[in-house]
Amino acid sequence: MQEAERDEAAAPSHERSSEPPQVIVVDKTLKALGIGTFLIIVVVALYFGRDFLLPVVLAFLFALVLGPVVRSLARRGVPEWATAILLVVILSALIASALYSLSGPVSQWIDDAPRIGREVQDRIATLRRPVDAVVDASEQVEQLAESEDPEAQRVVLSEPGLISRAATGAPEVAAQIGVTLILLLFLLSSGDMFYEKLVKSLPTLSDKKRGLRIARTVERDVSHYLFTISFINVGLGAAVAAGMFAIGLPNPVLWGVLAALLNFIPYLGALLGVVLVGVVALVSFDTIGLALLAPLIYLACTTLEGQLVTPLVIGRRLEMNPVVIFLAIAFWGWLWGIVGALIAVPLLVTLKVFADHVEGLSALGEFLAGRDVPQVQEEEQEREPAESP
Repeated sequence: MQEAERDEAAAPSHERSSEPPQVIVVDKTLKALGIGTFLIIVVVALYFGRDFLLPVVLAFLFALVLGPVVRSLARRGVPEWATAILLVVILSALIASALYSLSGPVSQWIDDAPRIGREVQDRIATLRRPVDAVVDASEQVEQLAESEDPEAQRVVLSEPGLISRAATGAPEVAAQIGVTLILLLFLLSSGDMFYEKLVKSLPTLSDKKRGLRIARTVERDVSHYLFTISFINVGLGAAVAAGMFAIGLPNPVLWGVLAALLNFIPYLGALLGVVLVGVVALVSFDTIGLALLAPLIYLACTTLEGQLVTPLVIGRRLEMNPVVIFLAIAFWGWLWGIVGALIAVPLLVTLKVFADHVEGLSALGEFLAGRDVPQVQEEEQEREPAESP
């Protein structure tokens, strides 16, 4: 009897299991297929529901940034609804004034795009003389083809220009901005309702305390990051605008706003800004040396911000995996366009902070973090007595 028990204990785990190995493999395969199907459904829903989901996500991100302001004033006796209305009105005024002040320069640059393209080609003609010979030959062939049948009529299907497409999409953009601001008003005026619902929904007192602590920590870290990075980007925009104004580049305010927005897109934003400033500088200045000064100033400002200011202010704990950042920007840019690319990193930071504070998601937080970034550890005084061994 004892020998039979020893043989059973020494048997492999899959032999002692009540299910054969084939059933276990099929079960794992079905689970993987179910997870993959769910992810595909989520991506499809995000893509086709972007007109609704984008304002909602923007409203929640703004609420994370402005929520601490509402609670801070509430502790001083200011009603939450009054602070929410004031903040939404200020934000609406800033958006309206920015759109109004930038609409003229942007429209002018769009109208002058063909002329700018021709002037840029003229400026860099000396650098691409071998290519010019091929271009001239192709133009001559085209002219010969046109002269063979002078009575033939050419039918050109012209696509709508940027101005017409922007005018067509203006009502949709205005509606999304309106939904974002209204939802933000409700989120800010609701105050601590989310925390109250969280406490009521959890079963035990220990779970209530732990859930409330995690929710407040996530909100504090994410709001601190978003507020800080927004403040840094505003400072970067002001520095770029001052530099463009100092060298005489037209519309320096436009370039400052563009630099502040593009800096929400790591790596690619700075590169795109340098290229745009360089192209405009080529057609705005008489000499190549002076034209190169504008992109150099832009590159110097973004390098100083990325290598010194942001690591010094934010610290290393929220550093992200560069590969994950690039994939997130590409993914959200594909889903939701330029706005998706702008909010990709804030969404990624939100996910990382949440993973750092939730048991079971520590592996995800480690994967999202940069190299040798210290992980978040809960303080001993925050642990519940019931959780100690």
